[in-house]
Amino acid sequence: MNGKACCTPSADRAGSVSPTPTLPSAAVAAPSHDGMVRLEGGPFLMGSEDEKEVWKADGEGPVREITVRPFWIDTTAVTNEQFAAFIAATGYVTEAQRFGWSYVFIGMLADSKTRKLRARTVRDLQWWYAIEGARWDKPTGPGSHIKKLAAHPVIHVSWNDAAAYAAWAGKRLPTEAEWEYAARGGLSQNTYPWGNDLEPDGKHRCNIWQGTFPQHDTGADGYPGRAPAKSFRPNDFGLYNMSGNVWEWCADWFSPNFHMAPGAPRDNPCGPAFGDRRVMKGGSYLCHKSYCNRYRISARHCNTPDSSTDNCGFRCVCDG
Repeated sequence: MNGKACCTPSADRAGSVSPTPTLPSAAVAAPSHDGMVRLEGGPFLMGSEDEKEVWKADGEGPVREITVRPFWIDTTAVTNEQFAAFIAATGYVTEAQRFGWSYVFIGMLADSKTRKLRARTVRDLQWWYAIEGARWDKPTGPGSHIKKLAAHPVIHVSWNDAAAYAAWAGKRLPTEAEWEYAARGGLSQNTYPWGNDLEPDGKHRCNIWQGTFPQHDTGADGYPGRAPAKSFRPNDFGLYNMSGNVWEWCADWFSPNFHMAPGAPRDNPCGPAFGDRRVMKGGSYLCHKSYCNRYRISARHCNTPDSSTDNCGFRCVCDG
């Protein structure tokens, strides 16, 4: 299984442009808890040691007791409508706009006009195309738009873009520990936000791939592609789509073994102090157990902070 690369390809853009601009203080929005829920925090068991499921190279284990402090978290991923408000208020230019391209999954390039926009593919991953002009408001490149996608998660946003939005909103990106605590919804060592059965009572609870990858997604869960941010039943904390749909950026630098070191922090951990890739959690609409079962709560992934794709978004938190 080629689980890493098929999830979200890295842009390898380092050094191509100047750093992401800092937002002027006047552009910062008044903090609001609208659309958020407050979680009490406390101890929980993080990670997994399920030999049949885990990606050992990702450092999912060992299971360890972690404590997080109270915090507020968005009930959904940030939507196109919310991101549009940020752009309108600040004039912010995303990294995909500044670089001039972003990665698009081949299945999203269905019409002949869009297919002509194909540029280079990712080596050995023919389902990813670097599309000139693909950006948050033009998800498959020139000629595409988000007019009917206001309630969908914003995509083609890098970690840097997500952090800029969070700062404007008076919030921040969640730590990996906060994200996993929230996704578990109060359940202990559950595989998914709702329990251990992927389809309880035969009902779909998340938006992941069904069919033959990458040729055909049957859309048996109701969505042959991305779904609105508020889809399916929420977990017991009231949070939507913590598994599947789009990956979500976390604040932490990624390391497969930082948490295994003697004396590694267990109280409100924030990950290593430096790195070259940021943590991503939750999986996406492209995940399937046959090649990438990272839609499990304990699963982790990573990408460079300047990378952007059409299956990655984010949600925000603030201290509680």
